[in-house]
Amino acid sequence: MTNDVLVVGDISDETRAAVTGVVKALEKAFNDKDAAALAGQFAERTSWSNAMGTRLDGRAAIEESSGPAMRDFLRDSYARYDVVKLLELAPEVIAVNVAQEPTDGAGTPVAGARGATLYVIARQPDGWKIVAGQNTAVEPPTA
Repeated sequence: MTNDVLVVGDISDETRAAVTGVVKALEKAFNDKDAAALAGQFAERTSWSNAMGTRLDGRAAIEESSGPAMRDFLRDSYARYDVVKLLELAPEVIAVNVAQEPTDGAGTPVAGARGATLYVIARQPDGWKIVAGQNTAVEPPTA
């Protein structure tokens, strides 16, 4: 996590690290094209709207949708996920704004659509998980 993260609320260092860890694990799963690991960052009962506007309800649906996408049109897509804001909504419930930047397989930034993502991450019996999220594709400005 960079030093320029906006933190709103009384969020402990431990919680910041845990929530950022979920985001970085999601990034790794996406870049590794590992649908099971990606879905594993979500709670069993979750709702996520992906960058194409498809709402996916539940961890199983996320894995089922992500696998084919990562083997097909996302197979050569990579990204860096940077936490830019943490907002405490309630104890152990954090809204997280993430800026996604396209990269090549080595992590070097490349031209292309970016992502503006909002995750709600909460402590669950099996650890910190995404309970809701919205991923918005942001096209680069035209010259």
